[in-house]
Amino acid sequence: MVSYADGNTTLAALAHASTLVASFFGPILFLLLSDDDDELVRQNAKNAINFQIIIFLSLLISGILVFLIIGLFLLPLIFVLDLILVIIATVKANNNEIYKYPLTPDIV
Repeated sequence: MVSYADGNTTLAALAHASTLVASFFGPILFLLLSDDDDELVRQNAKNAINFQIIIFLSLLISGILVFLIIGLFLLPLIFVLDLILVIIATVKANNNEIYKYPLTPDIV
């Protein structure tokens, strides 16, 4: 984890927390609101967007798999995983760290 002394930890934490309400639109807003030189907010917002894209694709696939019954088990699991990882990321960003979600590629 990388620490930035001059980053806005509040905006970085809110970039992650906003995903619980606004999916990837929340982090996009914080990415646009961040200063160009505030890498803490920019990197955390980008990581949150990447993770929410993966969550969206997972939910889409699980929604299709509902017809095969397995999706009924995957949907709640994805929601719980999303909640737990977003809370961890919010706390890490508030501690002035850039949080990289596990198994999430850099899309943005």
